[in-house]
Amino acid sequence: MNLQQLVRKNVWNMKPYSSARDEFKGEASAFLDANENPLNDKYNRYPDPLQWKLKEKIAKIKSTVPENIFLGNGSDEPIDLVIRVFCEPRVDNIVAIDPTYGMYQVCADVNDIEYRKVLLDENFDLNAQNILDKTDNNTKLIFLCSPNNPTGNLLDRGEIKKILNTFQGIVIVDEAYIDFASETTWLRELNEYPNLIILQTFSKAWGLAAVRLGMAFASPEIIKLFNKVKYPYNVNILTQNFVSEELNKLELRKEWVSILLKGRDYLKNELPKLSFVEKIYPTDANFILVKVNDANGLYKQLADKGVIVRNRNSVSLCAGCLRITVGTDQENKVLIETLQSL
Repeated sequence: MNLQQLVRKNVWNMKPYSSARDEFKGEASAFLDANENPLNDKYNRYPDPLQWKLKEKIAKIKSTVPENIFLGNGSDEPIDLVIRVFCEPRVDNIVAIDPTYGMYQVCADVNDIEYRKVLLDENFDLNAQNILDKTDNNTKLIFLCSPNNPTGNLLDRGEIKKILNTFQGIVIVDEAYIDFASETTWLRELNEYPNLIILQTFSKAWGLAAVRLGMAFASPEIIKLFNKVKYPYNVNILTQNFVSEELNKLELRKEWVSILLKGRDYLKNELPKLSFVEKIYPTDANFILVKVNDANGLYKQLADKGVIVRNRNSVSLCAGCLRITVGTDQENKVLIETLQSL
């Protein structure tokens, strides 16, 4: 892989914005360089633009190094950044599985990049050759979500490896739900594949969806490109400090995952007992895709009773399906009791 040939020429050649906190790091007796208000101590100074202290804590937990980490405003920021870094509008294209997380296409559309979909098979799995056949000389990115959303399943690891070993562009593996999965993260193999970007998030297992912090793991060369293009202070100090404290709750996070997996098992056991449930799809996520006999009608009946699930009836290969997130024990019980009453 020739990284320079993949990156947009203007991005490769551009001079990034240099903030005051890029040019000076450390302690000083007087900070008079960044036009900050000196009178509101604690929140008046710009935060570290590269979040090094937080990355150091994350790196220890993820068994990697800070130079392999990019932190963004949710996973949506690195999704958008990778498109802006590598894809020339109206020239390049992206290949992705279908169905999958909708923001890949939204970001492609915003950036005026052709988005090519490749249907999964009847088991919601991918065929590497079908993906590769959809690519051409202008394909810069392949998006793979594993465990996938909305289907919940892990994609075949061997097929992903075929893509990584064959495709000469960038492969993004989105692992937002990996903490609930039976397989391990691709992080252990990051150094083997210079064209691999792994996305993870604090929104799911860590229970921090409102905080909006996403992670991208890649080679230092790719991370430098992200930092070159991102806004200078994309992660505020409140988020940096709060997540840093939350990282001390690693054992509690493991407990939460265990609770959610038990809740998932409860739903998998109870849902098939309902006459209108036709199929429960295998899942490695914190949600279950359920095929019912009338998805639109059942969704409305649940909503009318204050139980909100996600209607995926109009999504490719998901006709008749509802996506149900694993909730608290009480929420799961309310769902089942409400369904039983219909």
